[in-house]
This record gives sequence, C-alpha cells and structure tokens, in this order.
Amino acid sequence: MVKIRLTRGGAKKRPFYHIIVTDSRSARDGRNIERVGYYNPVATGGEQRIVLDTARVDHWVSKGAQMTDKVRALYKDAGKVAAATATAAA
Repeated sequence: MVKIRLTRGGAKKRPFYHIIVTDSRSARDGRNIERVGYYNPVATGGEQRIVLDTARVDHWVSKGAQMTDKVRALYKDAGKVAAATATAAA
C-alpha cells in the first residue's frame, strides 16, 4: 500500500519534516517515491510553516494512496492558507 507520510530531518531539538509518498513497508526515513512538500513546526519570522504540492497529493490519493492523520491535518491547513492568500491578493 502507498502512504503519504512524514519523514524526519533537522537537528536535535529542531525538527523538520518532509512530506513524502512511499510504500508503507519502507522505514520512516527510508526510500520514498516522491517528495510532495515539507512541514517546519518551529518556523519563525518569514519562514513558511507548510509547503505542499496539493495537485500531486490529489494525484496520489486518486491512485489509492492513504494519508496519515497528521498529513491529512496539514493538507487541510495548507488549503486554508492558500485560500487566505488568494483572498488577500484579490
């Protein structure tokens, strides 16, 4: 089964996560199929907290990929941020 999940990076006490598409049997930080974004929980200042290619996520979900609970929440947050940005630009 194909999963869309987080893989951890960053330094000690400074987590940084890539949002990846991978086989569910592979290790958390192991091989992946595609990287579709990132999540920076300790973003400060002008840094972006969530960057997600929603078109690619939709593509993979249409092919049968399952999102983890955290990725599903981040997907919803990314949609809200995109909507707010579009409203501000108009």
